Amino acid sequence: MEDFKKKSGLDVNDKEIVFSQSIKAGKRIYYLDVKKNRKDEMFLAITESKKVVMGEGDDSQVSFEKHKIFLYKEDFEKFMNGLQQAIGFIQEQQGCYARHNDNEELPANEQPAAKQEEKESQLDGEIKIDIDF
Repeated sequence: MEDFKKKSGLDVNDKEIVFSQSIKAGKRIYYLDVKKNRKDEMFLAITESKKVVMGEGDDSQVSFEKHKIFLYKEDFEKFMNGLQQAIGFIQEQQGCYARHNDNEELPANEQPAAKQEEKESQLDGEIKIDIDF
């Protein structure tokens, strides 16, 4: 049975996942997996998966670098406090984060000019139409 799991690519730990969330961020994907141990206690497994391309053209090979950390419930509060302090420090030093998803709304001063004009015209009640023939 163990040989089958190795050959088929199934990992015994995958059956323990009770909740999963993925976060795509450029070349990286972060996986937040809630798992259960043998005692039915839940913990968080955080995996960073980064796409790595070696070589160019037809000779290129794609692989994924993975890094994992395991976070247990007794450490959640300390971890969150540390993470919030680190993020707060970065925001104090460099302002709010600059990277946004396409679905998120940027502050007015960070929006592309075309998007900003569109918003301003909506606020003014004007309708602007630009048609090229």
